[in-house]
Amino acid sequence: MKSLYGIAIGSLLLCVGAHAQQAAAEKFAIAIHGGAGTIEKSSMTPEKEAAYRAKLEEALNAGYRILEQGGASLDAVVAAVNVMEDSPLFNAGKGAVYTYDGTHELDASIMDGRNRQAGAVAGVKRVANPINLARMVMEDSPFVMLAGAGAESFAKSRGVPMVDNKTFDTEERREQLERAKKKLDEENQQDKDYRAAVDALPAPYRMGTVGAVALDKHGNLAAATSTGGMTAKRYGRIGDAPIIGAGTFADNTSCAVSATGHGEYFIRYNVAADICTRVAYQGKSVAAAADEVINQVLRPIGGTGGVIVLDAKGNIALTFNTKGMYRGSRAAGQKPEVAIFGH
Repeated sequence: MKSLYGIAIGSLLLCVGAHAQQAAAEKFAIAIHGGAGTIEKSSMTPEKEAAYRAKLEEALNAGYRILEQGGASLDAVVAAVNVMEDSPLFNAGKGAVYTYDGTHELDASIMDGRNRQAGAVAGVKRVANPINLARMVMEDSPFVMLAGAGAESFAKSRGVPMVDNKTFDTEERREQLERAKKKLDEENQQDKDYRAAVDALPAPYRMGTVGAVALDKHGNLAAATSTGGMTAKRYGRIGDAPIIGAGTFADNTSCAVSATGHGEYFIRYNVAADICTRVAYQGKSVAAAADEVINQVLRPIGGTGGVIVLDAKGNIALTFNTKGMYRGSRAAGQKPEVAIFGH
C-alpha cells in the first residue's frame, strides 16, 4: 500500500503537470503595426496622438479577444487588420493614399504558419477590406496572388460587395497627393527622369501599411498585411505588402512577420522571409534577426521601414529604423501596449 506521503507527492506532481500543460495551452500573443516613417511627437497634436493610440488599441484588442477565446491566429490577424482598414488614420482601406491619377489601388496578403498556405491581392480598387479577399484567395482558390480586375472578378464570384473607389477618399490624403505631385513635377521636368523624381520624394510619401502577427493557443502563427501603397504611384506599381516573403511571412517552425516601409527594398531583400530564415537556421532570437535585417542590411543601403515579428514561444520584436512606427502588442494575461514614436 502506498504511504500517504507517496500519494500526496504523486498528487502534487499531477497538479503541477496539469498546471504546466494549462499554462502552455494559454500561451498566445498578438502584435500590430500601422506603418513606419517620419513620425515625430512635435508634429502631432495631442488629439491626433490620442486618436492613433485609441485605434491601435482597438485593433490590438480585436485580435486579442479572438485568441483569448481559443480562436485561430488567422482570425485574429484579420480582425486586427480590419479595424485599421476601416479607419481613415492609416494607409490601408478607408485611409488609402491616392495614385498619381487620383484613384486608389489596394494590396494585401495573408499567410498561415501551419502549412505556408498564403493568399494575396494587388491593385484592387473596389474592395473595402482587401485582407478579407486575400484570405479568400488562400482558402477558396488554387492560386496565391490575384491582381486588378481579375481579383475583383474573383471577389464577385465569392459574393464580396463592390464599393465605389471614392469610398476611400479622404481630404488629408488628397492634400498629400497634391504635395507629392508638385514635388515630382519640380524634380522631373518634362518627365525625363521619373525614377530620380520618385527617389527624391520625402519618405512619408513612399511608406504606410498596416499589419498583424499572431500566435494562438494551438501554437499556430499567422501574418497579415494591407496597404494603399505609395502616394502618387503610377503604372500599376505594387510594393512589398502583397508579396509573400517580402512584406508577409509565417511559418510555425520559425516566426511570423508583417513589414512596413519602402517596398522596393523589402522586395529586393526578401525581408520577411530573411528574418524567419535567420531564426530557423541560425538560431537567432526574433529580436536579433529583425535588428540584423532592418538595421544592418537595409539601413546602410537606404531601406527605411520596420517589422513586427512573433515566434512560436510568444517572443515579440517591434523593430524599425525610422523615427517612429505605429505599433502595439499584447500577450496572454497582459494589458495592451501601444506606441508611436521612437525609443
